[in-house]
Amino acid sequence: MASLLFRQARVFDGESVHTDYDVLVVDGKIAQLGSAIEAPADAEIIEAHGKTLLPGLIDSHTHAKPPALEMALTFGVTTELDMFSDPAWMTEQRREAQTRNSMADVRSAMTGASAAGGHPSGMVGLVFDKQYPVLEKAGEAEAFVAARVAEGADYFKLFVDDGTVFGVPSPTLSDDVIQALTKASHEQGLMVVAHAMSVDCAFVAIRAGVDGLVHVPADRLCTDEEVAEMVASGIFVVPTLSTMSALHGDKHGQHLAEDDRARSKMSEDWAENLCQCWDFPAPGATANAIDITRRLYDAGVDVLAGTDAVTVGVAGTAHGVSMHGELELLVDCGLTPAAALRAATLLPAKRFGLDDRGRIAPGLQADLVLVDGDPTTDVRQTLSIEGVWRRGEQAPRIGQAEGVGTASAASAVAG
Repeated sequence: MASLLFRQARVFDGESVHTDYDVLVVDGKIAQLGSAIEAPADAEIIEAHGKTLLPGLIDSHTHAKPPALEMALTFGVTTELDMFSDPAWMTEQRREAQTRNSMADVRSAMTGASAAGGHPSGMVGLVFDKQYPVLEKAGEAEAFVAARVAEGADYFKLFVDDGTVFGVPSPTLSDDVIQALTKASHEQGLMVVAHAMSVDCAFVAIRAGVDGLVHVPADRLCTDEEVAEMVASGIFVVPTLSTMSALHGDKHGQHLAEDDRARSKMSEDWAENLCQCWDFPAPGATANAIDITRRLYDAGVDVLAGTDAVTVGVAGTAHGVSMHGELELLVDCGLTPAAALRAATLLPAKRFGLDDRGRIAPGLQADLVLVDGDPTTDVRQTLSIEGVWRRGEQAPRIGQAEGVGTASAASAVAG
């Protein structure tokens, strides 16, 4: 593999911004950064003055059904953190991503824990090819977690959802089962994340000891005391504002579908999917999600960028491109553009133990995105992509995403 030298770029290294910096990549890793770096004889020189070099983006909540990872990479998302997928196809996809640089890398919870008939049972046939295992009793927790370990889960996902946010009562795991699953997962060395979209469900998960929430609760505003308890728990939160807005009738993704920088890279069905939304007769609104995200961020909670991109038929998102809309929404919550970028690079790498990425620093994997302009002052510039590199190899420039087949719309909701 030839060396790469990015010359005179603005570099956001995951924490700080450096102007007119050189970045040298050797054998797929960051070798050096600084000023006036001497180019190796075999180096490809990339003149980057006026452009910004970013760490590859990490989407902290997706459901990466093939060919999601190819589409993600096109838009600068070099790692997806999958939050429940069928091991039948995730296992091979994850293995393929270890050696193939034309798709994003992926980590997965594999099979999540939920109650019979509860969320996300409506996704069987859309995201899941068949009915997945469920459990009912605390005494089943150790065996359930052991089965996820055997599947190769990188972390454990549980669903705490009584249907509040969708306006339809739904079976959910009992408190003692949630506690038993969390304990068993931690004993197996797995971090635990929870789907909990109402405030009451979120606190069931938090008090059971989960490590993070992969949605922000939005059925009502939180009290100051509730915010303080969330802060004290040490959790991180992945707000998934792109999906939360779609759930409450906002077509936030439509402006992405209509943006020339994105439109040429998407198939018709994915562009159409971005322009859809749900409209559940339930309490809550995008304003609630933005308010709690802002308050948690201001209080010091780690806020991670994640979209909950799934598949065509699950309205409002698309793999890769929705991350750029998510960054805009995080800025709407009061994060600076640089803080929003940290939420998509440094912080997910830190919280999910991905020590080889999320920053531009010597020795780390050369997952990189070069964009025109300065997204550290205007986050909308992240979509002005000049090139994407995974492990130092440039992703193919494609005018129309290939292999993004159609899927019939189904009665499915956010995961």
